[in-house]
Amino acid sequence: MLSAPQFGVIYAHKKEGKSLAAHKHTRDANPNLNGSAKTPPQHTGRPYVISHHVRTVVACIVIAALVFAASAAAAVWINFDSAIRTRSVDFLEQNGEQEEVIDPNAGKPITFVVIGQDTRDGGNASLSGGTEADMGDHQADTTMVVQISADRSYVNLVSIPRDSLVDVPSCHTSNGTIPAQQGVMFNSIFSTAYREGGNLSSAASCTVQAVNSLTGLHIKNFIVVDFQGLYKMINALGGVDICIPTDLSDTYTELTLKKGMHHLNGLQATQYARMRHGEGTDGSDIMRTTRQQYLVKAIFKEALKKNLLTQSSQLYQLALAAIESLNISSGMANTSALVGLAMSLVHLKVDHIYAQTVPITVAPYDPNRVVWTQAADEVWQKFKEDKPLYGSASEGHKTQDEHKPEATQKPTEEPKASEEAAKPEESQEPQDTGTLDPKTGLLVMKDGTLIDPNTGGIVDPDTGAIKDPTTEQYIGTADRYINYTVCGVTE
Repeated sequence: MLSAPQFGVIYAHKKEGKSLAAHKHTRDANPNLNGSAKTPPQHTGRPYVISHHVRTVVACIVIAALVFAASAAAAVWINFDSAIRTRSVDFLEQNGEQEEVIDPNAGKPITFVVIGQDTRDGGNASLSGGTEADMGDHQADTTMVVQISADRSYVNLVSIPRDSLVDVPSCHTSNGTIPAQQGVMFNSIFSTAYREGGNLSSAASCTVQAVNSLTGLHIKNFIVVDFQGLYKMINALGGVDICIPTDLSDTYTELTLKKGMHHLNGLQATQYARMRHGEGTDGSDIMRTTRQQYLVKAIFKEALKKNLLTQSSQLYQLALAAIESLNISSGMANTSALVGLAMSLVHLKVDHIYAQTVPITVAPYDPNRVVWTQAADEVWQKFKEDKPLYGSASEGHKTQDEHKPEATQKPTEEPKASEEAAKPEESQEPQDTGTLDPKTGLLVMKDGTLIDPNTGGIVDPDTGAIKDPTTEQYIGTADRYINYTVCGVTE
């Protein structure tokens, strides 16, 4: 294992042009370390103003893998470089938008789309629970928009439910153009483009094009992973600790877990992330998403436990397994850029990973589908302004136990004397802002209701799932609450 200074010399040596293999793309193999493309976003028409799952966890695994890759010695550079180049997938030009090589040193946020591919091909059938009839089918089981902040101090992760009904623009595939579509399920975008274009490049590029149209963002990079990818990465990590708040039993995935702490291997964790039938779940895709958001942090936390000096071999295997399990867009499949990004993320804290589902409500014309609410615009605006999902850039992003709802942060303006006299006596009673529990990070109201101070959502005391108080849709998981109340784990 080389020291940081030694690694820096090797990294600089690479930047001088002495690469060990030729890149298959014609573009410069190294990113512009002094800046990046500054083309302003070109928004498509406003989407339905209306306004997850297995591979939601991939976002954090990727980050962890890159961090550990940065500590690898020069002797393994060839392995990483070869693996990254092999897994590169072209981003197809969409309405003039071309690939963009990430620049970790440009002082700008890095945003990309993580896509979980639900396929039975290539050995995935044994992990998927599907049938022979599903062979050849390619679905986007999960889509998550990931943004690493410009100062690399936090990461925003927002899941897009596969059952969202959306309007999407036309997109270009390797075999023609798919016309604009209205009111389609979000996960069909990937499968339709794969069927039309015949390759992963078409499917992923059209999905990114749709995300840009729906969010107003300007994304040109993606990561795609399948069942085997998640399975291999978690096994390379040595498994992950998960606190189960209630007994789970799913005949579809054949997974049974009792309430309490469990150390799950790659197969079990994959099944846990996929299950939504049987005991301990309501069968919805949205509830499954909340479990996966909890799994995200658990995996990242497990990775950070590894000691770079005593467990360097395991960390190397984890990083290599992660890279070899992913299909990375050509703009991100650059060894120098990824190593640079890894070096900038070494101090990222687990509690600065902010994850939630995009705000949704039940579709008015189909109770089995969902649509985005107006609140989704506020989420994407934070991405545009490089702000954390919780808190703001001016006040600094806050950890869960520092956060309180708006009503508890700003004192209510004193009413005028005339208004005071006109109000009924009961209106003078102080508003219940709750008491913050330092162990769980939740607000406990006088009637016992648990409130997540970050989102303002209501927490289910049995499962730790957070629901939007207005739409009653799942938006996240109170992981600190689960860890402490069920398994006695303190942060």
